[in-house]
Amino acid sequence: MGNDEVMWTPLETLRSRLAGPLPGLEAQLRMAPRLSTGVVPRPAPENLRPAAAIILIYPHDGSWHIPLTVRGLTLRHHTGQVSLPGGRIDHGETVEGAALREAHEEVGVNPANVEVLGRLTPLVIDVSGHLLHPVVGRTLERPSFQIATGEVHRLIEARVSHLLRADVVKSERRRRSRPPREMMDAPYFEVDDAHVWGATAMVLAEFLALLADLDLS
Repeated sequence: MGNDEVMWTPLETLRSRLAGPLPGLEAQLRMAPRLSTGVVPRPAPENLRPAAAIILIYPHDGSWHIPLTVRGLTLRHHTGQVSLPGGRIDHGETVEGAALREAHEEVGVNPANVEVLGRLTPLVIDVSGHLLHPVVGRTLERPSFQIATGEVHRLIEARVSHLLRADVVKSERRRRSRPPREMMDAPYFEVDDAHVWGATAMVLAEFLALLADLDLS
């Protein structure tokens, strides 16, 4: 069995796990910001607009990576924050179709080269009023990334094995952008001099929970 085959073998396990019961909210909440009281602020999921994002697994330098984007500095929501490629689901679009379209528009990934493995648990994003549907996919080789300037400030290629390390998870104090405008403790993944927190960190927490006992070496 070649090196590429060895690398992709655990993905068959991941595919099976995505089709079964998911870690869900319990895993997501591990990276959820908490108010000083210890309470996780959770809005009622009403009048939310559907959105999709993709965790795209690809091989690079002998290990799995996923692309993250530092959002453009002129965008209306989550300016300068680290996100997964994604956006609103257009009328008539599927979740998977929207995730692939956004990956193409934001970082130049060819949808024809992506194999969809499954979905993670939808997540409420109260700041922008969206219900985010995360999709997991893979490509057989590193995409030829081309970022959409204005929408994407820079691309981060995050090594999955790095995200799984306990010392990558840290916490900082932030003020909520919506009432109650209290200080909160915000866990984050430290990746390439960036802090990956909020909804992106919560989605990644569930994804990583599916990989925790797999050999990714």
